Amino acid sequence: RNMAHRSRLAGFIIDCQTHDHETAAQFWSQALGLPRGETYQDGEAHYAELEGAPGGLHVEVQQVAHASRVHLDIEADDVDAEADRLEKLGAKRIGFVKRWWLMEAPTGQRFCVVRMRHPERGVEPNHWD
Repeated sequence: RNMAHRSRLAGFIIDCQTHDHETAAQFWSQALGLPRGETYQDGEAHYAELEGAPGGLHVEVQQVAHASRVHLDIEADDVDAEADRLEKLGAKRIGFVKRWWLMEAPTGQRFCVVRMRHPERGVEPNHWD
């Protein structure tokens, strides 16, 4: 299926393999000079938002079980259409997690395709036909 949709870089998630999420969130807040926002849990996952990133990007510190890394999120108003578009570029779907696609770039990086939360804010999304 080829559906017109929109997408853009949403931001970065700092994945931290740690038992002390609070200390990790505090470090990244201070290191990046971004104030702490909401802290929340989604199942086993712990998140802390960092506010005021350049360009309206969404930055979060996430507690994870896998090795520490940074991953980016691409947000789309149709996550399936965006995953299809990225597959045509050479990415592969790793799996559907909760509400988003976990993808792998041809170069091996993992990233997520997430639902666009605030299309009216930030930079204008790319329009794809």
